[in-house]
Amino acid sequence: MQRRQSADRLLHQSDRGSQYASKNYQKLLKENKITCSMSRKGNCWDNAVIESFFATLKTELIYHENSLQERMRN
Repeated sequence: MQRRQSADRLLHQSDRGSQYASKNYQKLLKENKITCSMSRKGNCWDNAVIESFFATLKTELIYHENSLQERMRN
């Protein structure tokens, strides 16, 4: 965060994991003027869109598998 010149308003979206809810992590976010947004307790759908995005990212970039749309074009 120190090397990066970021926008004035940043938002960190996370689940309610203990690492994100810890006092030290919350302090780090506050010191860097980052707003913390956590999913609601017991609601798995809050994070569904971002989880889907990262699943696709991993599939295509890490596992080097093409998307369904790309396979259909070939």
